[in-house]
Amino acid sequence: MDTVNLSAAPARSGNSAADARERARAFLDGLLPPVTSEAAGTVLLVVSELVTNALRHAGGTWSLELTAHPDGIEVAVHDPSPQAPRPRTPDLNGRTGGFGWPLVTRLARTTAITPRHRRPSWGR
Repeated sequence: MDTVNLSAAPARSGNSAADARERARAFLDGLLPPVTSEAAGTVLLVVSELVTNALRHAGGTWSLELTAHPDGIEVAVHDPSPQAPRPRTPDLNGRTGGFGWPLVTRLARTTAITPRHRRPSWGR
């Protein structure tokens, strides 16, 4: 697989995590050779969690960048928040979350945050 890149900015501020998953699914479906269903599911989960975090904590403005490398898929979500994601105690009663960033860091081979345009990056 050659390196393939897709930049998918939302059509308007406040698009949903479902929209991001749909764009990621279309990107993954177009790759040759195809990714495994397990890898695709993991990428979709990471996209969903990162975009949900941007919607919840960064004012709803985000953009998605996906890059296919020979050894994995890189996921980057950009948002305008000056604050980096931080772990917090998960709410076991289901009201305030706290599971997303720990989940992303467990699923990712690596994560990186670029200040100024907070850019979590995930590679699988």
